[in-house]
Amino acid sequence: MLHELRVENLLLMDRAQLRLAPGLNMLTGETGAGKTLLAHALDLLLGGKARRGIVRPGAEEAYVEGVFALPPELAGSESLPTGAEEIVLARRVWPDGRTRAYVCGRAATVADLQELGGTLLSFYGQHEHRKLMLGTAQLDVLDAYCGPAQADLRQRLRSAYDDVRERRRALTELRERAGARERELDLLGFELTEIESADPSVAEEAELVARRDRLRHLEALRGAALAGAEAISPETEGGVAEILATAVAQLQTVADIDPQLAAAAQRMEALRYEAEDVAAELRGYLAGLEEGAAAGDDTLTAPSLEAIEERLGVLARLQRKYGGSLTEVLAHAESCRARRVQLEHAEEALEAGVQELAAAQAALDRLADKLGGARRKAAPRLAAAVRERLAELAMADARFEIELGSRSEGCGPRGAETIEMMIAPNAGGALAPLREVASGGELSRVMLALMSVAHGEPAGERGDNPLLVFDEVDAGIGGLTARAVGEHLRKLSGGHQILCITHLPQVAALAERHFTIAKDATVTPATTTVTPLTGDDVVGELVRMLGGADQDQAANEHARELLRAA
Repeated sequence: MLHELRVENLLLMDRAQLRLAPGLNMLTGETGAGKTLLAHALDLLLGGKARRGIVRPGAEEAYVEGVFALPPELAGSESLPTGAEEIVLARRVWPDGRTRAYVCGRAATVADLQELGGTLLSFYGQHEHRKLMLGTAQLDVLDAYCGPAQADLRQRLRSAYDDVRERRRALTELRERAGARERELDLLGFELTEIESADPSVAEEAELVARRDRLRHLEALRGAALAGAEAISPETEGGVAEILATAVAQLQTVADIDPQLAAAAQRMEALRYEAEDVAAELRGYLAGLEEGAAAGDDTLTAPSLEAIEERLGVLARLQRKYGGSLTEVLAHAESCRARRVQLEHAEEALEAGVQELAAAQAALDRLADKLGGARRKAAPRLAAAVRERLAELAMADARFEIELGSRSEGCGPRGAETIEMMIAPNAGGALAPLREVASGGELSRVMLALMSVAHGEPAGERGDNPLLVFDEVDAGIGGLTARAVGEHLRKLSGGHQILCITHLPQVAALAERHFTIAKDATVTPATTTVTPLTGDDVVGELVRMLGGADQDQAANEHARELLRAA
């Protein structure tokens, strides 16, 4: 239930505050006074789109706030603060169209407003009845009448439908691949043969590069090694090793005299041995260089510079074709092997895809049968309930039926049924689709009947159920029919809080709380105000709606008669 609605700077409306009562609340006023602004304010609380130019000229922002009772089903909702006792939805709108949403004073998303607002109120605009001409809208009404289990079934069917569509797409892709299978297998075989015959290795490439660098600088390496070896231990006499040996001999002759010299002699001898070892290593290195330079074969144990360059050229070509490095080449080969296995088992995958699609389709068909069965069972009951309501709305002779058919293209995201709501507004008339024969006033009443049936009988204390907003749903009717529509709204208000925007005095007279909206065009910009009415003010507003002057005795008496009859 909506306790209070506050609006600030919404187009003509400078500031308005409505404290709604349980039951039937009416809003009236002259055409153009801005009654639909309140409807737009409520739509903003539902997460609706803010129109450009909706902010009052000269104002920095518009603000809409609604204070709602907390329904039991929302207690403990993650969207609400812990311990919340009521729900406050709010929306700020700036002149450039930007908006910001709030839930209980905390910043929220428009999706949060849509989720909470959909639970708290239902909005039926003056053109809402046009949606009844759409088959999708008619299916929605029928499914709503079926109950909450139908909504869950529809959601499961939609998921199953998406699953079937995805599996069908995957199967089509498999079949397309099967057509190019042999050509792709040949290409994969060629690429794998080229890579595997080369048998590339990252470690081999690194070793070959190192050997190539060594061979390219062979003379420099030989000269440096020879110079080092000759300095330590030359072919002729002399060298570092011989000098160290002489020094050791000299020190050893006096080692017994001074222990310090004995220690120095030991260290000097260690240096001589180390020098001789280095010299031997350099000689061995030189011998290896000579053997490698003399080798003329292409073996990897002692390849020539030419053989190394040729092998590195093979590896470089592979990298240019299949990746920027041997690691990527090897990864490409692995990918080719996996793809080849996949293609070699394409027939098995195709068969599995067909079976999976069949299973998914069977699951969809089962859900569609269940959904359709519930619709076929509910359709005649809904039609009978609507006929009963139409009789109460001064259409006692109207015939109303719901015809269900099958979709020619099979099950869709909403099921396998087509729907057509049929009506014969007058006695003796032939049934025809609602969109073809019903007038605007008749469509309004059919919509009211359908909404009344969809919301069912009162489920709890008065006002516990969501607020229902009817924006000129009584358009196109008058006289006794208007009175019947008003009575129906009042009956519906026995289990719901209702806010009805109306031009009809017969309907307005039934209000339990009456508000009027008036525009003051003497100021710039023009301003509208909303005022709650009581007592003689209600009579005066009904007189205005009847087209009478303030002192018109007949109009005043008629207005009072309408109130007495209420």
